[in-house]
Amino acid sequence: MSRSEPVTLPPKVTVFYHYFHPDDVVSARHFSDLCEGLAKRGWEVVAKPCNRGCRDESITYPKWEEWAGVKIHRLWRPNFKQSSGKGRLLNAFFMILRWSIASRHVSRHRREVMIVGTDPVLSVLVARFWKLIKPSCKIVHWCFDLYPEAPIAEGMFQENSRLIRLVRGSLKKAYKACDLIADLGPCMAQLLSRYQSQAKTTTLVPWALVEPNEPVTVDPNTRKELFGEAQLALLYSGSYGRAHSCAEFLELARHLKPNTDIQFNFAARGNRIEELKSQVTSDDSNVHFAGFAPESQLEKRLGSCDIHMVSLRPEWTGTVVPSKFFGALATGRSVLFSGSPNSAIAKWIEEFKVGWVLSKENIKEVADQLNRLASSPEQLLQMNRHCHQIYQTHFSKDHLLNRWDQELRELL
Repeated sequence: MSRSEPVTLPPKVTVFYHYFHPDDVVSARHFSDLCEGLAKRGWEVVAKPCNRGCRDESITYPKWEEWAGVKIHRLWRPNFKQSSGKGRLLNAFFMILRWSIASRHVSRHRREVMIVGTDPVLSVLVARFWKLIKPSCKIVHWCFDLYPEAPIAEGMFQENSRLIRLVRGSLKKAYKACDLIADLGPCMAQLLSRYQSQAKTTTLVPWALVEPNEPVTVDPNTRKELFGEAQLALLYSGSYGRAHSCAEFLELARHLKPNTDIQFNFAARGNRIEELKSQVTSDDSNVHFAGFAPESQLEKRLGSCDIHMVSLRPEWTGTVVPSKFFGALATGRSVLFSGSPNSAIAKWIEEFKVGWVLSKENIKEVADQLNRLASSPEQLLQMNRHCHQIYQTHFSKDHLLNRWDQELRELL
């Protein structure tokens, strides 16, 4: 290369998310995968998480580290408890402040993209500061969940309270500073449209943490442990919290109880799991509970059933999108969804023919279909192959990372 030829630097992306590798919290895994994938696709990637663990704030990580081609610059923050409301807000304030200060050190002569997530809450507020300091910087918001819409759905705040109006006013300005907003589905996109941002919008969902090349073969020991000798097994696996409800699942189980070949199992953890257990009586002989599976056993657990149960309370529609849906399809299993027919998952189930949308009105209809399915193993195998193919085509990590790479390069 001659001295007169300019040196072409690779495009740079800086990622702001609260937690990162090696933390195993699910959203941190997704952002770590995103950074690793972009580095493999030719980007210079810098991640700026906090220096503390998610579930145990006493765990701290090195300030500087390089992993999988990603430069990690961890920012110190105080040891506030993320599990408490006050601690969560203090952590959010501190991280947004640190990320805003970091905008002073960016190059003004470099093609650069900044990606900010939704942990801690209101992280997108940092977009305004970055746009002021470096107007040429392209800002992307990957919206995993919506605030203040989520706490409103939970009943913590009133829709038209003074605090909510103030927060939404600040968010409106932050969203307008973004060049691209990536949502998790049309129901979330609809809620985001209220902020009237001029940013480009697209749907980029989180992929499954386990991606087998073929529909998972049932492990007989795991199957028997969870479902006994059932011909048709339905599994709820994952978190069970404020956003979830299993009332329709229990009603369906009671409707199907005469058929002992159909069994239900809830392998969940969360702040409402004890409430769920209290709703199950000794008469519910086809409903069982299991502990939470470690990641090393996750593929066997997810592949032990025939159908995965996924739920989202209707008032939470658009604020979050349960990632269990993608994990189910990745293992080659169909989905029984309890939630609003307007939710993204309900729309995908109908569009791709990968399961059922359960409601109080159609429980008998769904029960009849499951009774027929229990005696048709060949139909089950066909459904498994179809669901796996749909995942590989539309929701796989490689497919979505290619879309991320394309979207970011188009911004530049």
